[in-house]
Amino acid sequence: MEREGQQVETAQWNDGWIQVKVPLPFSLKWVNSYLIPEPDQSGYTVIDPGLRTDEAVAAWNEAMQRHDIDVAAIKRIIVTHQHPDHYGLAGYFQELSGAPVYMSRRSHAYTVRLWAEGSRFAEELGQLFSGHGMPDELTSAIAANLELFEERVSPQPSVTYMKAGESIRFGGFEWQLIDAPGHAYGQLLLYEPNNGWMFCGDQVIPRITPNISVVPGEETDPLNDFLTNLDELLNYDVSFAFPGHRDPFTGFAARIEELKQHHIRRLERMKRMLDEPMSAFELSERLFGINLRSNPHNLRFAMAETLAHLYYMEHRGLIRRLEGASAYLFHAV
Repeated sequence: MEREGQQVETAQWNDGWIQVKVPLPFSLKWVNSYLIPEPDQSGYTVIDPGLRTDEAVAAWNEAMQRHDIDVAAIKRIIVTHQHPDHYGLAGYFQELSGAPVYMSRRSHAYTVRLWAEGSRFAEELGQLFSGHGMPDELTSAIAANLELFEERVSPQPSVTYMKAGESIRFGGFEWQLIDAPGHAYGQLLLYEPNNGWMFCGDQVIPRITPNISVVPGEETDPLNDFLTNLDELLNYDVSFAFPGHRDPFTGFAARIEELKQHHIRRLERMKRMLDEPMSAFELSERLFGINLRSNPHNLRFAMAETLAHLYYMEHRGLIRRLEGASAYLFHAV
């Protein structure tokens, strides 16, 4: 790993586990990557290596030097889900270390859909947003922003598939693989039942709420899938959780209840706002503000999350969809 280092924050947990706060060039600030050593000192597992940027590579370089770890010691790379801030450096680390990259088949299919030659994802997303009232200049800005991510996920790794219901061994423990849809279809959480440890990706995060988005070509009720999964996760006895963002935390079940209540409040607020018919784009701007017009990255998340809540209410007969002059409108029943 080349490039000069920078100040990067790391923390140690359990028996030599290292949390690396890999910098991100947007409002989340960093993504958590984890280095998990084998008890026989035969190497490390990397979980969610981060987005590929010069700053992230420099941060990794410093973190590895600080903890006296050679990149050749990486024996396994696990990606909880396909979003670029978790997946982007997987191929880069694989080239350096020769380590296999593990992720679910569905997560990998999403990466191929977005970043394979001839991808039409940006066009399909633009059509979805345009049909719900977003102006063309904003869908074009979102498409341009999406293009920036191709180099941030390159090179693409060769992938070994893992799936929910199976287990994977690393760090001296056997980890159960748990399906966690809604935020990202194909996302897998890693649970060690004897100690109650869980690597929870972006499904359960302290202090902030995971983005729940409608994505063209995927399920049309991601918020329902997310909320249903949160109820399923309450069945796991989690003593300590290692999230994709913010710091590791206790109170896993309590945090799940907070996330559920957040979405209940948002649904209630949105339904009240729909006493008058409006498009998803108009509603999104009322919820998140017009300043996002200058930030296509966050605008995409805001619009897609607004649609997720609208689709949830529509499926349950709480609102209805109307044919507007140039876009769909939604109205409370």
